[in-house]
Formats: sequence, structure tokens, C-alpha cells
Amino acid sequence: MCTMICHRAPISGNGKGRNDWFPLRHANVSYDHPFSLPDEHALNIDFVNESQGPGARVAVELSVEAARALVATIQSVLAEAEAGGYL
Repeated sequence: MCTMICHRAPISGNGKGRNDWFPLRHANVSYDHPFSLPDEHALNIDFVNESQGPGARVAVELSVEAARALVATIQSVLAEAEAGGYL
């Protein structure tokens, strides 16, 4: 069954597409059926810049465990950078 869970976050960054790097403007984050991962549901993240067309997209499908590990790792790296005075 589809969950229909999807959130959109404005972001600022760059993504590496098929041809080159492009600026990112949004991340669409969902928990629903993946296209490629052989799981029933996955955390799906599409990093996009819609103004540059469908080729300006980087898609990621993660298992629940991988998504949680990634969130924890991101938090850890940011905390270390902040403690070191880099943020």
C-alpha cells in the first residue's frame, strides 16, 4: 500500500548529475515504494532543481536502517564541526 508520505525542503547546494554539477533548490523526501531498491518501502530523497528540467535530479533510495544511520552520521559530523569552531 502506498503511504503518500512526502515532504519538500528548500535546500542550497550542488548535485552531480549525468553531465555535470548543477545547483540544488529542493529535496523531496518520501517514505513510499522505491523504484529500484528491492524493499516494500524506503526513504526516498530526490535532490532537484526543477528550473533546469528533469535531468537536474539526483535520486537516493535508502533502507530504514541506512536512513537512520545517515541521519546520525550527519548530526555527528555537524556537531564535531560546530565544536571545532568551523560552523
